[in-house]
Amino acid sequence: MVYYTDNQYFTHLKTAQKLKTIFGQIPDFRRSHKQLYDLESILLIGIISVICGADSWNEMENYANSKEEFLSSFLDLPNGIPSHDTFNRVFSNIDSDQFEKCFIQWVSDLAQLQPREIIAIDGKTIRGAKAGGKKSPVHMVSAWANDNNLVLGQVKVSEKSNEITAIPELLKALSIENTIVTIDAMGCQTEIAKAIVNKNADYILAVKDNQPQLLEHIEDEFRFGKTMESNLVQELDHGRIETRTCSVIDNFQFIEKTNNWENLTSVIKIESKREFKNSEKPAQHAIRYYISSIKASSQDFQKAIRSHWSIENKLHWTLDVAFSEDASRKRTGNSTQNFSILNKIALNLLKNEKSSKIGVKSRRLKAGWDNHYLIEVLNLMKV
Repeated sequence: MVYYTDNQYFTHLKTAQKLKTIFGQIPDFRRSHKQLYDLESILLIGIISVICGADSWNEMENYANSKEEFLSSFLDLPNGIPSHDTFNRVFSNIDSDQFEKCFIQWVSDLAQLQPREIIAIDGKTIRGAKAGGKKSPVHMVSAWANDNNLVLGQVKVSEKSNEITAIPELLKALSIENTIVTIDAMGCQTEIAKAIVNKNADYILAVKDNQPQLLEHIEDEFRFGKTMESNLVQELDHGRIETRTCSVIDNFQFIEKTNNWENLTSVIKIESKREFKNSEKPAQHAIRYYISSIKASSQDFQKAIRSHWSIENKLHWTLDVAFSEDASRKRTGNSTQNFSILNKIALNLLKNEKSSKIGVKSRRLKAGWDNHYLIEVLNLMKV
């Protein structure tokens, strides 16, 4: 027996219909006379089962069988629940590019990006997806909206390419007007800076040895420049004292005004010192440099650059711990890429459900046990 109010049931149906409408745009690769289940139902069961803790095709089938009455209340399942082989075949063969486009469309309905919100872009490797004979595992580049706590989109890095070519493809698909995009040194490329500015956004890009001339000019700015503004932050955490000094120069002497970096306005230097209390470990020192298209205070840059690492803590770490993504051994066809999208759909919904003060892994379990809570999670989708 399913227990929920009429109002919950009605909204629940509208939510399912909205999801079906968006993801129903994905073309069906199957022959019509062999279809026992419509594609939208398979996709929705996949999404819901992953929200509820399923990490494999067998677990999808097991979850759906245990919740068949609940799922039948809003899905047409005349032939019962699909088998794990059906889930595997469908998610291994549906068009990943189209699935990603639908995901980005869905998130754009859900997200309410704030002015000057930090959009962090970074790559993540799914190591378990390395297939026999392949030189490297699957690598994804994702965009994370810091204030919204949402994955905005992802693009798979081609085996014959790298993040430099994947990032522009991701930027092209996103709506990021009036935000600040942060990327590590891999993304410090003139074409990527131009692509961000062309989307009416700004950038903060890390600079390392892959841009030797730019790095040399920035080092000269901070070595000989006379006008800079600084901000110091000190934090005590887990027996460590970390001191970070952020310095900013926006009146260049050594960087040519006619350079190829679109709208280059500021250069930033972060000096960090990490000391260990009650330990004989020596202090750790590091210096990092950045370029940006915005003019801001050192305090604002300090906060923005620090916010970039939320993509590691809130996205990549959570995918590995709560969704066991790095251990996933899905390799057939498009299965790795498509299951990664399922994980990110689930993560977006679970992270933004505010009634339960528990971790994402526990929220997955609760959604699987409690239909009331699952409906609350699903209802985060605008209807």
